[in-house]
Amino acid sequence: MRQSYDRPVANDTYHILRTARKYIGTKEGKGKKNNPTVVGWIREFGRNLRSRFARNNDSTAWCAIFVSKVLEECGYRPTYHALAASYVRWGKPSKFTPGAVVVIQRRRKGADPRTGSRAGNHVALLEKITKHYIVLTGGNQRNMVRTSWYPRSAYAILAVRKPSEL
Repeated sequence: MRQSYDRPVANDTYHILRTARKYIGTKEGKGKKNNPTVVGWIREFGRNLRSRFARNNDSTAWCAIFVSKVLEECGYRPTYHALAASYVRWGKPSKFTPGAVVVIQRRRKGADPRTGSRAGNHVALLEKITKHYIVLTGGNQRNMVRTSWYPRSAYAILAVRKPSEL
């Protein structure tokens, strides 16, 4: 069911994080099997995906798709894009508050085993930031929705954003 974009459900970003946490444990299917929940999110929120394979396969990078799903569920307009970088300029800048949308990039080149990204970009929702770690809850983190700790020495923060309505 589509949400109205006229009224956000709360005036902070923490409710976005609470919504995302409901999906912790949702995983990609094993082997050639696909999780119909993840594939449904990909079909609904990955509007830039053109190939039949990408739209019907949960091995497609889906971190941005998960963020879009959660934001829409909370009443905000998402990017509807499968690329993490689509959130770099989305909404407006935010402080490091729980539930803020964070885009990170792996400092070392090549595929990222933590996020599955070939470009090294990843987007998720902030749990907290410490001296040494960025703690994020998001999709496609080791092929599932989970909370993960990313070493600040290995990842650059590209953007910290919140919905324009906040």
